[in-house]
Amino acid sequence: MSEAASGVRIVVGVDGSAASVNALVEGARLASELGGTVDAVAVWEPPTKLASYAAVGIGSFEEGAAQVLKDALFQAFGEDVPASVSARLIKGVPAAALAAAADGARMMVVGRRGHGGIMGLLLGSVSAAVVNQSPVPVLVVQ
Repeated sequence: MSEAASGVRIVVGVDGSAASVNALVEGARLASELGGTVDAVAVWEPPTKLASYAAVGIGSFEEGAAQVLKDALFQAFGEDVPASVSARLIKGVPAAALAAAADGARMMVVGRRGHGGIMGLLLGSVSAAVVNQSPVPVLVVQ
């Protein structure tokens, strides 16, 4: 079945963590097996008190998120990002934006951001919110 015919799209949430890089790798593996595509999504949210960040010379949050996404793709795939992987930035609240991006997808893949030890058994706040808000099945990877 061709990629266009299958319509399989897997959304992967990317935040630059090692777990989100693992999510990219796993999402690409699954998409390859299904003849589909990966939509790697990084979400950035402007701080509520932007003026205080501007005062200390912190640059564009959108540019920072774009660099995080670029770095994560490189960490996952090196120079050879598969043609089936696309990347995009979304401005918004992370869990809600990822859930919206997953509309019509087959699955979402996100990384778990644990704290190690007993606390490591818990999902990160965005991962937990995605599990609750996603319109599609969610795979959480370490």
